[in-house]
Amino acid sequence: MLRGLLTTIGDKWSLAIVSVLVDGPVRFTEIQRRVNGISHRLLTKTLRELQRDGLVSRTAHGEIPPRVEYTLTPLGQSLLEPIEALVQWVEQHGRAVLANRAAHG
Repeated sequence: MLRGLLTTIGDKWSLAIVSVLVDGPVRFTEIQRRVNGISHRLLTKTLRELQRDGLVSRTAHGEIPPRVEYTLTPLGQSLLEPIEALVQWVEQHGRAVLANRAAHG
């Protein structure tokens, strides 16, 4: 269970999508534009997984043309603090990790 959950939450695409949704509802095309390198298919798959896990909600507005927005749920927002801690760790120790990689590569 833990490994599967970490695989989904810790995936680079999931983290990138969560970071885009921090400021509120965002449309699919805007997420794709802001997450550099993600394909339409992979974005769809990742958003569905995040929805399934209760981290992201999808709202379809009854408009023409259709408008769909994604936002973090309260559970998804609870990820922000640990993600920020991880970012701070990388900022503090990233150079040391890269130096070790270079020494062993």
